[in-house]
Amino acid sequence: MLLVAGGIGLLALIVSAIFGPKKPTKAKLMPYESGNDPVGTARERFPVHFYLVGMLFIIFDIETAFFYPLAVAYKKLGVFAFWEALTFVILVLVGYLYVRGKKVLDWK
Repeated sequence: MLLVAGGIGLLALIVSAIFGPKKPTKAKLMPYESGNDPVGTARERFPVHFYLVGMLFIIFDIETAFFYPLAVAYKKLGVFAFWEALTFVILVLVGYLYVRGKKVLDWK
């Protein structure tokens, strides 16, 4: 299966090299912005805070995904599920307090 996936990827590269554009023009190399003329350069630097907030969002999103199976099996697991969820919430809270202590969410 891995060889088939690799073969399809290689085939896609070969086909695009054969049938792709050979003569790039200024219009073809220009970034597309919904039909409007681009403003500024395409390679602007973003503040690090954007990436930190993005990573925090992913972490807390994964945290909610971990709660879903626990909520589904809560009646079957009983008290064990409660203590497991409480431990998990405490660990997430410790992580959140650490982030606040490092002032990651301050936009000054």
